Amino acid sequence: MEKLSGYSIEEVRGKDWFKTFLPERNHQQIKNLFTRATSDIKTKGNINPIVTMDGKELAIEWFDHTLKEKNGDIAGILAIGQDVTERRNIEEQLRQSQKMEAVGTLAGGVAHDFNNLLTVIIGNSELALMNVIKDESLRKRIEEIKKTGNQAASLTRQLLAFSRKQVIKPEVMDINKGINETKNMLKRTIGEDIEFLTVLEPELWKIHADSGQIDQIIMNMVVNARDAMPQGGKLTIETTNADLNENYFRKHGIKGVKPGHYVMLAVSDTGSGMDKETREHIFDPFFTTKEVGKGTGLGLSTVYGIVKQNNGFVWVYSEPGQGSTFKIYLPKVKGNAEPEEKEQFPVDDPGGSETVLIAEDDYGLRKFAQEVLLSYGYNVLVAENGEDALMPIRLSPKIIYKK
Repeated sequence: MEKLSGYSIEEVRGKDWFKTFLPERNHQQIKNLFTRATSDIKTKGNINPIVTMDGKELAIEWFDHTLKEKNGDIAGILAIGQDVTERRNIEEQLRQSQKMEAVGTLAGGVAHDFNNLLTVIIGNSELALMNVIKDESLRKRIEEIKKTGNQAASLTRQLLAFSRKQVIKPEVMDINKGINETKNMLKRTIGEDIEFLTVLEPELWKIHADSGQIDQIIMNMVVNARDAMPQGGKLTIETTNADLNENYFRKHGIKGVKPGHYVMLAVSDTGSGMDKETREHIFDPFFTTKEVGKGTGLGLSTVYGIVKQNNGFVWVYSEPGQGSTFKIYLPKVKGNAEPEEKEQFPVDDPGGSETVLIAEDDYGLRKFAQEVLLSYGYNVLVAENGEDALMPIRLSPKIIYKK
């Protein structure tokens, strides 16, 4: 007890237990437990905090047993306490990680179903545009529908990236493009009391990474910066090209990283900042300085993992009351590679007379695919799932859809 509380026996002997060791908010609760114990009722497994000499609270699990005289009178209480602070912290971290996993699963499911709806919307818009020739006003409306559908599809890709349901697909990419595409969503995320600025290098080098993971890095760092400015402030996203040599890494104590050309992505805030001790732990899984229920401690550890996976590194500048700057360096793609664009081949006369089997469980997608194929002269077989597609009856000419 001396070791846990910081008090010596001489310092506490004869003092009131409640006033010395217990938070005032718990006084009534603990008095009720004492009343039960002194009424010859055994209590066990009750967890309540004690306050140490330096004001820190520890969670203690108590096992109480009534002590009796030979004549049956109650002489006192034997209370055995076990420090379960660390255990409770780990349990809370586990609950938070389970919540995050559940949110990720939900986001992935929503994004998948919403993506199916958008495929139908965008696809039918394209079909309508193929048939709209004379009515220019109608064409513009349909084009607007298609444009909005594509923007919504971009949001679903970000949800899939957050939920880690999207297959990682590294490609040559431009970070500036990703920032510009998510700018409006980032503004909504940080709120109106924070000024949002971007300072982007116009001739930024390309990197080889998964665009969904880069979006995830930006979102996590922006949310972290927002939480550091509860009263408002300024948030800046910056990109630039950096040619780093061995002297730079030696000066900053960075080991295991090769000198060379890097693309730098920085997120800066004017928030509360961090002291040295906090900075040393910010990338540890489950480490958080936020209140219980306000943070999981997974955001920056996720950022760190993605950066390392892409052969980059992170540098943090922060002082209490001076805000924070997170600088992420990712290797420039070798050569003068440009982002890959889908090669388009002109088709003289699309269509055919073959029979095509569609197996799709989503009704909207199934119907859309059927209409597209029928419009190009194909015969169509339709099945709701793989099992139905393999049924012999599906080969019967009677159920083949024809134009």
